[in-house]
Amino acid sequence: MSKITHHIPEEMLRAYAAGTLPQPFAVVIAAHVSLCDDCRSVVEAEAAVGGALLDGLAPAGVSSDARARLFAALDATPTPTPPQRGSGIFPAPVMEALKGQPPRWKMLGGGIRQQILSADEEGSLRLLYIPRGRAVPEHGHHGLELTLVLQGSFSDSEGRFAVGDVEVAQDDVDHQPMAGDEAPCICLAATDAPLRFHAMIPRLLQPLFRI
Repeated sequence: MSKITHHIPEEMLRAYAAGTLPQPFAVVIAAHVSLCDDCRSVVEAEAAVGGALLDGLAPAGVSSDARARLFAALDATPTPTPPQRGSGIFPAPVMEALKGQPPRWKMLGGGIRQQILSADEEGSLRLLYIPRGRAVPEHGHHGLELTLVLQGSFSDSEGRFAVGDVEVAQDDVDHQPMAGDEAPCICLAATDAPLRFHAMIPRLLQPLFRI
């Protein structure tokens, strides 16, 4: 795997370590952390600091009942775990979202495929398959999108993203990602709002494809 050059912002890593991120984004970050030593170190450090603060502050400033509830809630919050092996190109967090099964792709057109892994009020999580040299329709964003490359690469106005890299796209980013020539690009993408397509046909098909 090539060196990872596009990482998760530290404020998102802190939120992930605290267990406060919506599930779609948490899965993307968990998958990235399983591939990236640098971001995993940040998450482990944040988790250690959080635990030390609770150990040091809770006994002096919180009643015994409140302290018990606090630590019960902490125990119930998922905490980052050491990386586990997945299957092929898919890290363990992705295989968990796939329920241990291979992707069940649905065609979007032009050879591009997707599988929606989850979709609810918190956002959506999907796998995307983009044939080599193919571009997805140009689009902007109504919210946040995290895209993790699992195979191949893609390039857009923000740079080139290879395996392990994450693109963080806010509502000020308009782009048209194009897969590299070395292999079909497979990505894990999380969004908290529908995309904003520029062309009419993608806009018309958007409700059908739930993107």
